[in-house]
Amino acid sequence: MIDMPRPGNAPAAAHALDVLTLLSHHVAPLPASAIARDLGLPRSTVYHLLAVLRDRGFVVHLGEERRYGLGTAAFELGSAYTRQEPLRWVAGTILSRLVQRTTHSGHFAVLDGRDTLYLLEERGAGQPSLVSDVGVRLPATLTATGLAMLSALTPAQVRALWPSRHDLSLRTATGPSSLTELRRLLSDARRRGYAIEDGFVTTGFGSVAAAVLDHTGRSLAAVGVTFPSSEVDAGLMGELAVEVQQAARSVARHVRGTALVTHRSPR
Repeated sequence: MIDMPRPGNAPAAAHALDVLTLLSHHVAPLPASAIARDLGLPRSTVYHLLAVLRDRGFVVHLGEERRYGLGTAAFELGSAYTRQEPLRWVAGTILSRLVQRTTHSGHFAVLDGRDTLYLLEERGAGQPSLVSDVGVRLPATLTATGLAMLSALTPAQVRALWPSRHDLSLRTATGPSSLTELRRLLSDARRRGYAIEDGFVTTGFGSVAAAVLDHTGRSLAAVGVTFPSSEVDAGLMGELAVEVQQAARSVARHVRGTALVTHRSPR
């Protein structure tokens, strides 16, 4: 049993943190009985804690397996550290080089719930201003940076964020309007190692982005570039994809000091 101190004035909060800590120590989800046993808590208490944590998004219930795992809120809390100034400083230098090489506007963003939150934006020389400025939030399912980060989540985490197609948002006439289409976009991004959107955010503009991954393959942030769709053909898209992948890996190496997944050439 894990021995953890429990503040006398907040036992429920301490127990909830114990549950999250226990789940974080296991690769696979756990049944409630195992959680109760390892923490030395009554099953009724554990079920109550799990219900609250599930409602808040910190825990996901896998009904068929009767097991519980960490949810997207836990992931977002854990990745919040990456939003601090050191990461921004590292990403800013790499983003500037990316913009210089590609001549297109670059972005650095993190996932915040269902939104892409832009932390850095650098406009390419002669490029028009874009909606994706610093501090702007856009639906993650519409942005290349958002799709790149979402592709690193498990299907259960994605379902927790968008349980119904009615939860999806659109800005233009294009973009994923069904969960099936969203899953296809994420599958494509996972297979290629980068995500693409064309006209999802702004008509006439497209983006390509790659996720910044830690040593476990979990997404910390994403790097992307945006360009007029008419100026980028399939060949140039492949070159831009390589550039953003290299930039994302460079950010990750500086932050984590560890190698990431093997480079995949765009297809």
